[in-house]
Amino acid sequence: MQHRTLGRSGTVVSSMALGTMDFGTMTPEADAFAVLDAYVDAGGNFIDTANVYGGGKSEETLGKWFAARPAEVTDTIVIATKARSPLGPGINDQGNSRRHLDRQLNQSLRRLGRDNVDLYQLHAWDPITPVEETFSFLRDAISAGKIHQVGISNFTGWQLQLMVSTAKAMDVDVPVTIQQQYSLLSRESESDVFGGAAYNGLGILAWSPLADGFLTGKYRRDSNPSSGTRASSDNPVYEYTASYRAADPQTWDVVDALVAAADEIGQSPARVALSWLHDRPGMTAPIIGARNTDQLHDNLAAADLHLDDAIRDRLDAVSAPKVGQYPYGPFGAAQRARSVDGGVPLMDTIQAAQ
Repeated sequence: MQHRTLGRSGTVVSSMALGTMDFGTMTPEADAFAVLDAYVDAGGNFIDTANVYGGGKSEETLGKWFAARPAEVTDTIVIATKARSPLGPGINDQGNSRRHLDRQLNQSLRRLGRDNVDLYQLHAWDPITPVEETFSFLRDAISAGKIHQVGISNFTGWQLQLMVSTAKAMDVDVPVTIQQQYSLLSRESESDVFGGAAYNGLGILAWSPLADGFLTGKYRRDSNPSSGTRASSDNPVYEYTASYRAADPQTWDVVDALVAAADEIGQSPARVALSWLHDRPGMTAPIIGARNTDQLHDNLAAADLHLDDAIRDRLDAVSAPKVGQYPYGPFGAAQRARSVDGGVPLMDTIQAAQ
């Protein structure tokens, strides 16, 4: 298992994080415990959850696992959770307000059976709450020893920069990570968000690194997903994302290229997709999910697989995000281009980018 720092913080984490969204719901407690034990045995130490996963059941399952394992095991774990999403019918049962975050943090700690969490992430942007109010709460929670580091998730580039700039202006802890949907089938964050992350030193955490299973190779062009899989029509949680992926011809071009690359080097498609992601610039950790230990070990092996330039270039090309010409495509990028060797005519830059 490789290790990396959590953004610019001094906390060191595994370069493959374990996602626990389905623990206590689709993944029963006994199976979840087996996956957690296998992850730790493999050298993993970074576990991601959220208050909204299973309505709190994911955190509860983790809390039971922490309680059932010796301190020398649990003390090694870097635990990350999130809050912002609705967890009740009330008008204030969501958002990044002091009121909501205070209640949700305390409930998360109770479910986890812990005095603090290592990384507390804002699960999404809140257009109503002033960011100063959010940071005021986070400052107090850090001072109280309930939070060690702050992260953000599902933010746009301007929202990321506003958070960082506001934190600096308030002289409070700056977010150290951003967690985004990121994979060979979801690269739009490269256009703007990840530039802001790199400039400000935020590490990238990638959720849905296998794109709801499309990058495992088990879904193929002109075939229906089997019942019980994440992309099947009888699974309403994932039906929406699966439907728009399946309707996009680029999805199947990427899957075809991925399966061909995997066959070429004798690896599973999932392992190749995760290897591509694991070695992306600024990446702290893909967040992998596993229903059983076999899936876990196959996914973890991606950290030791490094694709050659030819395969990586092919995957880069076929999965390139559709951003048009402006502002993130060749025309817009050319207008912002500059080299220490001197200026380059605009059209030459555009042609070079195509």
